[in-house]
Amino acid sequence: MSTSQTYLVGGAVRDQLLGLPVRERDYVVVGSTPEALVAQGYTQVGKDFPVFLHPKSKQEYALARTERKAGQGHKGFEVYAAAEVTLEQDLLRRDLTINAIAQTDDGRLIDPFGGQQDLSAKLIRHVSPAFSEDPLRVLRAARFAAYLHHLGFSIAPETQSLVTKLVQSGELTTLAKERIWQETQKALTSQSPWVYFEVLEECGALEQLMPPLAELLERKPQALTGLQLLGQMDTSIDLRLAGVLYQLNKLQIEDLAAQIKLPNAPKTLALAISNHQRALRAYEELDALQRHRLLSSLGLIRKPESLTDLMTLCQAITQSKEPLFGWNSPEPHILADLHTISSVKPAELMAQGYSGKELGEALKQAQVAQLKG
Repeated sequence: MSTSQTYLVGGAVRDQLLGLPVRERDYVVVGSTPEALVAQGYTQVGKDFPVFLHPKSKQEYALARTERKAGQGHKGFEVYAAAEVTLEQDLLRRDLTINAIAQTDDGRLIDPFGGQQDLSAKLIRHVSPAFSEDPLRVLRAARFAAYLHHLGFSIAPETQSLVTKLVQSGELTTLAKERIWQETQKALTSQSPWVYFEVLEECGALEQLMPPLAELLERKPQALTGLQLLGQMDTSIDLRLAGVLYQLNKLQIEDLAAQIKLPNAPKTLALAISNHQRALRAYEELDALQRHRLLSSLGLIRKPESLTDLMTLCQAITQSKEPLFGWNSPEPHILADLHTISSVKPAELMAQGYSGKELGEALKQAQVAQLKG
């Protein structure tokens, strides 16, 4: 395998050139075979692509390959990986020029499609017309627009045209729900997560992939303001997503969860805010029974640690709606009430003979009595 050559490719090279933190390193191996890599101790992963894990670092090494459109959708490609596939042929199948730069061991850059030029021009541009053959690239273009927005990047007009063409082709319907969530999740980690949804709305993809969100943005163009505020803070993916979803009703949230395989955490948080926003703002005016019902509905009695996320979200919502008004957080009062509730010990009620449903009701009555003081 002395004739083979290994190159660092993709995101690691791009982020290095932009001065951004490098999260993961991917390599492409030119002039080798699966047998040769396995003989060197590499482990093959996945059946669709010739990708191998390094015996020590466990980083991904892929054999240089070409792809040919042979069917519908993201998986409708024939992959050809062989020793004669060149580095340039491998880079040609990639989505964006800024992701199609390779680097040798000694730091030399190989950039056949002008990726460095587009980095300087702050453009997200497709490598070749084959971009429009893979529907997943609509989501990837939107994700990179969000990831690089804070640096001033935008999608090149000719790439925007291909994105629109892809959306109109109807192939977005072939995307697996898990892949849609995967790209959405990555976009939500960026500094400008709202840009992802804006790009998808503009090209018509949001209407096809996440109809409840498309309807929301059409009805309420300012619906992403809360997400913008949360994007400026060090907040979790769940919190950021809930910052959009809380504006939907229960049925719409459930529909969206089914459409993109949404995890439970952001769904639960969004439903909590959607249902109980007003009560939270008026918390101090509620009586003991109302406060107990609210805390129970929000799941805070069972899981008090979720209070911080809930309050951060409420603050962002208030600022997005009424930027001139401060958020009068009920957090200190809720914390005091949760502390009071926790002083009621189920074991003491069980010792009095309570069990099952009766125990649950007795526990609730005792907790409310403690809140009344």
